[in-house]
Amino acid sequence: MARRPVALAAAVVLILEAFGIVLLNWILSIVVDRQQMSLAGLQPRAMSTGSWVGGILFGLYLLFCAGVLLRCALRDRGPGGFTRIALISCAVVHGMLGAFAVGLVGWVAFLAMMVVLGLLVLTLMAYGEGFSGDAHGNAENPPNGAPPVAPTSA
Repeated sequence: MARRPVALAAAVVLILEAFGIVLLNWILSIVVDRQQMSLAGLQPRAMSTGSWVGGILFGLYLLFCAGVLLRCALRDRGPGGFTRIALISCAVVHGMLGAFAVGLVGWVAFLAMMVVLGLLVLTLMAYGEGFSGDAHGNAENPPNGAPPVAPTSA
């Protein structure tokens, strides 16, 4: 199965998406600051700073998930524990963003979010829950160092 290339492709896409999100929020903070926009009495500077900080935090979250995927691809081992939960939450976020994007932006944005969601889910399914690389062994490398069993002919 081609799980390493899928994990690598998902990591590259998340890295690009992280930079895109930070850039988008930076542009939004500039627009809010220059137009002196406010919402419910908030100061424009506070809204501008909030947009900038939110973009940086979401970008760091996406970079963390991309780092987990890169580690999975390089080691050919599945994520475990907290990192698996982080990838699942990233997949859920992309599903929700896709649902919102279809109404707000259009079908192309929906398709982009679904491609990222598909890459994340395929990576999670390829490595399986609790599996870590060849921990279950194969013909050349049995699990837990057990000696290989000689084939019998009947």
